[in-house]
Amino acid sequence: MDSQLKKGLLEGCVLAAIRDEESYGYKIIGQISPYIEITESTLYPVLKRLESSGAVSVHNRLYNGRLRKYYRITDKGREQLKEFYRDMNQMLEVYRFLQG
Repeated sequence: MDSQLKKGLLEGCVLAAIRDEESYGYKIIGQISPYIEITESTLYPVLKRLESSGAVSVHNRLYNGRLRKYYRITDKGREQLKEFYRDMNQMLEVYRFLQG
C-alpha cells in the first residue's frame, strides 16, 4: 500500500478509535489491528502528529503505579475525521467505477 495513503488511513483509524472515549496506545492498537496492520512503532508517531496538529489532546494518568498517556479527540480532530469520511466515500465511488 502506498505510504501516503496508509498514513491517511492510519490517522483516520486512530481518530475513529477515540471518537467516543479517550484511550491509550495499546488499546488503540487492539481496536485498529483487525482492520489494518499497526504496531507501536507505527502508532506513536501518528499520535504525535495528531497531537502536534491539535487533532488530539493528551494527558497522563497513573495506572498500576506507572504513568499512562491517554488520548482524546478534539473538535479539530472531529472535523478532520469528518473530512476523512468524505474522502473515503469518494474513494469508494472510484473503486466502484474501477470495478465496472
